[in-house]
Amino acid sequence: MTGIFRAYDIRGAYPAELDEMIAEKIGIAFARLMNRGVIALGRDCRLSSPALAAAFVRGCTGEGGAITDFGMISSPLLYYATIRGMFDGGAMITASHLPPATNGIKLSRELAIPLSGDQGLPALQRMVEAMPGGVQTVQAAGAYKMGNLMDEYLDMVAGSIHNPLPLRIAIDAGDGMAGPEIPQLFARLPLLEPVAIHIEPDGRFPHHGPNPFISSGTDELEALVRKSKADFGVAFDGDADRCIFVDEKGERIPADLVIALIADFYLAQSPGATILYDLRSSRVVAETIARLGGRAVRSRVGHAFIKEKMRQENALFAGELSGHYYFKDTGFCDSGIFAMAQMVNFLSWKNMPLSQLIAPLRKYASTGEINLRTGRHESIMAALRAAFPDAGTDTLDGLTIQYPDWWFNLRPSNTEPVARLNLEARTEAGRNQRLEEVLQVIHKTDPTVEIEKS
Repeated sequence: MTGIFRAYDIRGAYPAELDEMIAEKIGIAFARLMNRGVIALGRDCRLSSPALAAAFVRGCTGEGGAITDFGMISSPLLYYATIRGMFDGGAMITASHLPPATNGIKLSRELAIPLSGDQGLPALQRMVEAMPGGVQTVQAAGAYKMGNLMDEYLDMVAGSIHNPLPLRIAIDAGDGMAGPEIPQLFARLPLLEPVAIHIEPDGRFPHHGPNPFISSGTDELEALVRKSKADFGVAFDGDADRCIFVDEKGERIPADLVIALIADFYLAQSPGATILYDLRSSRVVAETIARLGGRAVRSRVGHAFIKEKMRQENALFAGELSGHYYFKDTGFCDSGIFAMAQMVNFLSWKNMPLSQLIAPLRKYASTGEINLRTGRHESIMAALRAAFPDAGTDTLDGLTIQYPDWWFNLRPSNTEPVARLNLEARTEAGRNQRLEEVLQVIHKTDPTVEIEKS
């Protein structure tokens, strides 16, 4: 059971690692942790989500907690409901972008502040692991009712779009939870024309899986953009808390470069604002924010950590290489559909093709994220530190090695059993040379390491 408690949520294979009994125990523990308050509940469309949600409800209400169940919704909508309804906490049954046989639970306290490995989850884990084989509740029969804030949420998203141009937007909802929101959102925005595919939720994720971050995850979207002559495209993950953008030529845009684009729009409205970016992002992101007069703040990876840092810094906007985008306007929470709305704002403001706007930001050569399947993370990081003794280093999240003309970060994943490597240099030749040097050190330390590109 220990393995399902991650750095900022709970995830495991269903039912081998995460089943109804464990979900019920988590419901009990969460009710205790939230002082038997009122919890907002949502679930994604995975085939195991209804059973896990029902088990969580049994545990939570049996322990005296109350549940308002918002049914099958996106994670961003659950965050909105938690904040708007002033709930004591929130629980979202989802494994986000992971394969269909996996499931999980994202837990938050008031204001949708997430439980994480730094705060909340270790205590909950100890409670769950201390419970005997059968569940034990006080049988207090806490209240249960249904809730619905879809219209209010979509009104908020639509209201964030100002003076839009008549844009055509290609959308791949990925068989996930963005699908039900798309038609209703665009019904509120008559100047925008959606060309959408895979909008019917299907927990098998039959078309290309729930993860648009992998290169094949946007193949259909890229073709749709070109065929429909869309102004841009957007692909959502399973629970719609992140997205990947494609320009009008059908070319993927690295998610870190999107941070710089949206930062441009926000800094024009709020000069000097603070913008966060995760430490895997291209150097061009911080350079762009500084050039535009903003304050760029570097953050460790992961939604729980970024949300906490945003609150500390009162940041207006934040982004991650993984396609998570966070907004002060959404309670410092991540939302793929709100990010799409801000892309509409940006393109309407600039009135130029997206490919032209992104071109100046493609000034460095990046490897993209490389996954290393190895059990020797610490040994590899020690070897890399020794191999580059004259570099600038930090351990904010994993190991970052920096030189004036290149850098890399290697960090254990918080969601999968891999280490993730990102490397960037001024030129493609420099990138290739430095990547070869780094991989040689890794192979020498662990000859059995498996290397795969995201």
